[in-house]
Amino acid sequence: MATRRPGLPPRAACWDADGVKGEGAGPESRSRQEGKMASTAAGKQRIPKVAKVKNKAPAEVQITAEQLLREAKERELELLPPPPQQKITDEEELNDYKLRKRKTFEDNIRKNRTVISNWIKYAQWEESLKEVQRARSIYERALDVDYRNVTLWLKYAEMEMKNRQVNHARNIWDRAITTLPRVNQFWYKYTYMEEMLGNVAGARQVFERWMEWQPEEQSWHSYINFELRYKEVDRARSIYERFVIVHPDVKNWIKYARFEEKHSYFAHARKVFERAVEFFGEEHMNEHLYVAFAKFEENQKEFERVRVIYKYALDRIPKHEAQELFKNYTIFEKKFGDRRGIEDIIVSKRRFQYEEEVKANPHNYDAWFDYLRLVESDADPDAVREVYERAIANVPPIQEKRHWKRYIYLWINYALYEELEAKDPERTRQVYQACVELIPHKKFTFAKIWLLYAQFEIRQKNLQFARRALGTSIGKCPKNKLFKGYIELELQLREFDRCRKLYEKFLEFAPENCTSWIKFAELETILGDVDRARAIYELAIGQPRLDMPEVLWKSYIDFEIEQEEYENTRNLYRRLLQRTQHVKVWISFAQFELSAGKDDSLPRCRQVYEEANKTMRNCEEKEERLMLLESWRNFEEEFGTESSKERVDKLMPEKVKKRRKLQAEDGSDAGWEEYYDYIFPEDAANQPNLKLLAMAKLWKKQQQDDDPERDPDKDVDESSP
Repeated sequence: MATRRPGLPPRAACWDADGVKGEGAGPESRSRQEGKMASTAAGKQRIPKVAKVKNKAPAEVQITAEQLLREAKERELELLPPPPQQKITDEEELNDYKLRKRKTFEDNIRKNRTVISNWIKYAQWEESLKEVQRARSIYERALDVDYRNVTLWLKYAEMEMKNRQVNHARNIWDRAITTLPRVNQFWYKYTYMEEMLGNVAGARQVFERWMEWQPEEQSWHSYINFELRYKEVDRARSIYERFVIVHPDVKNWIKYARFEEKHSYFAHARKVFERAVEFFGEEHMNEHLYVAFAKFEENQKEFERVRVIYKYALDRIPKHEAQELFKNYTIFEKKFGDRRGIEDIIVSKRRFQYEEEVKANPHNYDAWFDYLRLVESDADPDAVREVYERAIANVPPIQEKRHWKRYIYLWINYALYEELEAKDPERTRQVYQACVELIPHKKFTFAKIWLLYAQFEIRQKNLQFARRALGTSIGKCPKNKLFKGYIELELQLREFDRCRKLYEKFLEFAPENCTSWIKFAELETILGDVDRARAIYELAIGQPRLDMPEVLWKSYIDFEIEQEEYENTRNLYRRLLQRTQHVKVWISFAQFELSAGKDDSLPRCRQVYEEANKTMRNCEEKEERLMLLESWRNFEEEFGTESSKERVDKLMPEKVKKRRKLQAEDGSDAGWEEYYDYIFPEDAANQPNLKLLAMAKLWKKQQQDDDPERDPDKDVDESSP
């Protein structure tokens, strides 16, 4: 109780303008308050307080959190002394203790009813005093507060079981599973209690009630294991039947089958596997089911069944989902199969791979080729035809020939397979006809398919069909290769009149094709009609546009030489020289005159060289002129005299090194370039150059005589005059 000194008035609490509570109202405080009120009334002007700057420098002695904890541990600051022991000596003191303790528990509950731990502690305390009825009352009150608390139900039931109150415990479990049927712990403990009491029928009844709620898989397994503990195999089988319907997973079907196999019901196990395969169908196939089925049959020594199961699954399950299946099938064949079986596995594996590739990209024709090569090795015509039909159904989406080049070979391979492997000419004919109808001939065509079709008909001794096919191809889409193939066919058949007609059509279609003119003329030559051949050559060289005119003229000249018509040959050379002054034509003309084999052949040949040399004086290509002179010199060395040799040697040019200025693309100076030039003595304009060159050589010789150590191989750069 507070006291005060006598003679002093009590201190009245007051509040200043800053909100600070004071202890008295003396003269100083009153004057201060009046001054503040006056300043506030004057305009509520407040004087700003001066902020105190904190000292942020580190302390001299640093204390870490670890040091604080260590000191607290050493001094044992947080240890509380144990409460004093209390000994109860008589019943009155005990009742007083119980009263106080119950009052404490009730107060805690009254403060917060939702804290279930307080209720449980209260009930356990009453249970420790053997006050079961009171504890039961507390649990009931707690359940009224929160009946969804699982721990509360468990503690309540455990209390009844500890005190051997079986009926009370059953009542509590019944209420718990009725109130919270999805809490599996209640069901587990309830069935365990009934089984420990030997009440098998009661436990089975609880399990049946539980299964009506379709609980998780472990609950069903608990029920099955319960029945198996009492050798009730038929009951366990019936539970499995319901279980695989409620939880239709592959692993559950496999467990069901293994259960039957474990109890030696092999027929039942096989039936379960067959039902599982039928249940999942082809839309929801799983490799684990087929692997388990196959291993079961393998244990029963049914190897043919195992092989059938694996093949059935591999034909229907995608490759990326059947890795385990392939692995087990391979192991099985290595253990019990032969070489053929192992090869079948490899083929099946590759087939799945190709199936995935062609499904991902149906227009990947290379994948189709590999796939077809694989299935053709299997020697099953129906399977091969089915794959071929699937492949040719993938028509290129764009009508451009580059997209069709690989696709057309699918049809070719299909036709060749039907003809050579399947030995079915009628189907081969149908394949060829379907192919030529599919190709858009107005935009492009493939001569290969037409020629193969015609050759097939010839092999079948249907010459009329072959001619009809080639005639149709020329009418729809004429091409050089088609004409050549058709002509080659008629040549082999010795149908020369048909060949003439085909050549005429061919040359009307492509008059610039020199090869066709030559072949036509050669045909007439072989047939002995020289006049027709010469007329063909005349028509050919008269065409305004030719792809290889030099080949045509050479063939015409060779033809006249073979016929020993030398005058006609000379006329051809003259006509050709009117069109071109190429050096090779002159050399060829000269060699012809030399090889004519007559007395005047040498003068004629020399005359051709003379004429060629005069004609090519104005030729800008000095290398060609040099080539002509070298050919002339070789001729004179072999057939000429000393004077003629000297004359040709005097015509040979001087080879000099020159330099010229180079310019870049932008017109800037790019330096100098060295090159070789030829100076011909016959050219009058080159005489000063020859004089200058002779003087340079003379000066060079004098320099070498004066300075013997000078490099004699060093060239003198000649600049263009």
